[in-house]
Amino acid sequence: MSRKFFSTDEQQRIEQTVQAAETRTSGEIVPLVTPCAYDYPRAEIIGGGLFALASATTLSWAFFGESLWVFLAAFLLLYLPCKWLIRFCPPLKRSLITDQEITDEVAEKALVSFVERELHHTRDNTGILILICLFEHRVQILADRGINAVVPPHTWDAIVAELTTGIREGHACEALCHAIEKCGELLTNNFPIRHDDTDELPNLILE
Repeated sequence: MSRKFFSTDEQQRIEQTVQAAETRTSGEIVPLVTPCAYDYPRAEIIGGGLFALASATTLSWAFFGESLWVFLAAFLLLYLPCKWLIRFCPPLKRSLITDQEITDEVAEKALVSFVERELHHTRDNTGILILICLFEHRVQILADRGINAVVPPHTWDAIVAELTTGIREGHACEALCHAIEKCGELLTNNFPIRHDDTDELPNLILE
């Protein structure tokens, strides 16, 4: 899913934007696009159970005189199909997940990805992760300790809001490139390019 979110030309444009930003700073910017931050199995279990319960109850009441045995058989037969329905219908599944749960899972995904992708191993601790979670419709920017020492965390809020709006309006590539440029400007002001700087991290990751 994430590999099809941006076309080949758009992927090249994003990578070029990262490269251009990093020619002016020793920092590292890594956009990461992932299908989802988490699988949310509880939503599938609860949603599948509720749909199967409602369907089995209706079937038993309407056609079989409220037969308990028909209800139980129908529920058991319908549970897995209803669970799969929830799994493969993202809008329906998302409606069963609280905003707080999504917020927590996206934050955890950002932290895990930051470590797994070794953004915390840059020479000057100046890595920035721009995480786009497609299922959750969420964006999170996570910066390493070297950046956080001089750039207040709330600085990223405006960039996140602008990028989220751009994705929602169908201008994902343009919005992401603009976010990368904004991050590059912040890094340039605080971490200018060094003569021996190297490109330490990927310029785009599609999971």
